[in-house]
Amino acid sequence: MDFLTETTHLHITTWVIAILLFLAAAFMNPESKGRKISHMVLRLFYILIIITGLALFIEWSSADPMQYGIKFLFGILTIGMMEMVLVRSKKQKPVTLFWILFAVFLLVTMFFGFKLPIGFNFLA
Repeated sequence: MDFLTETTHLHITTWVIAILLFLAAAFMNPESKGRKISHMVLRLFYILIIITGLALFIEWSSADPMQYGIKFLFGILTIGMMEMVLVRSKKQKPVTLFWILFAVFLLVTMFFGFKLPIGFNFLA
């Protein structure tokens, strides 16, 4: 299982693909078959994100448990907002608040992810 915890590459790859799938599904016609398929594949990627994130959390959380815990929490909230946008838009309910929360949670999650000891340091 070292491939899950040596670096963050697998975790970052899964959430980048998930965000692209989410945006593709969000802007498709709510009644199209392609959106339904994209949404189901996206749910698989939610699971992959959680598995890779949990493996990193277990391996590295002793370095700074509070920040890793906050990052984990905001990651789950980001996934929740992605799901809420897709489900509520399919039911033709307002999604503006969920788009805003998705953007905020995503930025906070990325901030903590890049700030943590195993994350990338873009400023160095």
